[in-house]
Amino acid sequence: MKAYKDKEGIKFQQALDHSALARFSDELMVLHKKGWKKILNHGDLGRWQGGFEALPDVCPSVCDFNASAVKIGTATDTYMEMEDIEAALKQMHPWRKGPFEVFGVHINTEWRSDWKWDRLQAAISPLAGRTILDVGCGSGYHLWRMLGCDARLIVGIDPTPLFSMHFATIKRYVPTSPTFILPVGIEDMPHKMQSFDTVFSMGILYHRKSPIDHLIELRELLNDGGELVIDTLVIEGDEGQCLMPHGRYAKMRNVWFIPSVAMLKLWLKRAGYKSINVIDVNPTTCEEQRSTDWMTFESLPDFLDPNDSTRTIEGYPAPIRAVVTATK
Repeated sequence: MKAYKDKEGIKFQQALDHSALARFSDELMVLHKKGWKKILNHGDLGRWQGGFEALPDVCPSVCDFNASAVKIGTATDTYMEMEDIEAALKQMHPWRKGPFEVFGVHINTEWRSDWKWDRLQAAISPLAGRTILDVGCGSGYHLWRMLGCDARLIVGIDPTPLFSMHFATIKRYVPTSPTFILPVGIEDMPHKMQSFDTVFSMGILYHRKSPIDHLIELRELLNDGGELVIDTLVIEGDEGQCLMPHGRYAKMRNVWFIPSVAMLKLWLKRAGYKSINVIDVNPTTCEEQRSTDWMTFESLPDFLDPNDSTRTIEGYPAPIRAVVTATK
């Protein structure tokens, strides 16, 4: 993985130097090295790396970033048995965000992240030619969908080491693509960058102790006129309604505030945004988030009251998600 990290670092440096992020190049490269140091020292690296290195070293005949399952190659691109490819990929269990198809092997991830993408893609500003940041990007699934929209430069940030391995698994087959992950959190990013045309924050807001401060952090990453795309848990109610769980919410420890859609719009306004537009409000179903062979731990069906699917196991309203856009 060190060889991959070094090559990826060179490509990231080159991409930064020819982009709107050039003046932050030195700081961002420090973050790249910091994040990868954590990955290379992780206790599970041997298992992950074993799977990564066992994958076929071939050039894929096709890469499709506009399909529901991001597609890399076909089964006929390699003499390697599909069972062996699947075994290699499963060494990087659990796969949470996707789906993917790698040389004919379908990675049936916990989340149908393509459903979320389908809800928002047509309603946001076109991504072609834009410089994009995805905060809390997970495996990078949505980064690849953004590449399918012809974005100029796509940067994801997520401090979870395994997610960088999932991203690296795809990136090794499209090494020249302008997609990159920084294995760090938003708090590590340079102050007031004001450089991105679009910033995504999907599934992050309710994990922040101070949600308005998070919205301000996101605003300071955007250039003037840039667009925020935010996906978050919400509850029903007017602008005075907000849920603050006593303990866990749907078995998650770090859920702090779940606002109504009206309150979320008020937060955005108070944080300095305009042109606030609610794209979608939908309950999360057990078809969209569930355990699979690729994520065998508990998932949404285990987080809901077995006698009342409209409530969480703790008795709170079951998950509803809203997608909202706003401009700086």
